[in-house]
Amino acid sequence: MPFGRTSKRTDPLDEPTLHEYALKSLGRKMRSEAELRRLMQSKVEPGETGSAKITRVLAKLKEYGLLNDTAFAETYARLRQENEKFGPRRVRQDLAQKGVAKPIIEETIEARYEAVDEETLARQYLDRKRLRKPENEKETARILRRMVGAGFSTSIIYKVLRQWNLPEESLSAIEGLDVEASGE
Repeated sequence: MPFGRTSKRTDPLDEPTLHEYALKSLGRKMRSEAELRRLMQSKVEPGETGSAKITRVLAKLKEYGLLNDTAFAETYARLRQENEKFGPRRVRQDLAQKGVAKPIIEETIEARYEAVDEETLARQYLDRKRLRKPENEKETARILRRMVGAGFSTSIIYKVLRQWNLPEESLSAIEGLDVEASGE
């Protein structure tokens, strides 16, 4: 069998096996508590018994220091900012999707992005993606969408686009787009 995998299990896991499964999952990829809980949900019997097993396994992992949403959020935000050059909106949205609590997200984003110049980060993002000065309105709109998706505010996006000395009609054509609402 490829990669040494055994056949699919259909029977619910007992607590020690569930703990081992959780450790292997954390070893493959950093995860939030909510993500790990969702993964384990399919491995236990439905109802109170399965939920109790998951709760006990999560408690052990927290006790050992292997599961910590605050540390997860800090590491995730740092990696997305340094490697992907994502803006704060994108990181906030991704952390929420991963089930991190809102107060942890807000604290992490504030700490991570307080000393960061968002305009510089936006330029680094453009360089990383090899996005160059657009030649027409269609390319300008494409760059705008990419930057919104990367989590930058519209004020920063327009500032960067204006510094490319684009024709005013290219900028005015996209200014009607409501990208502020799609950011959060």
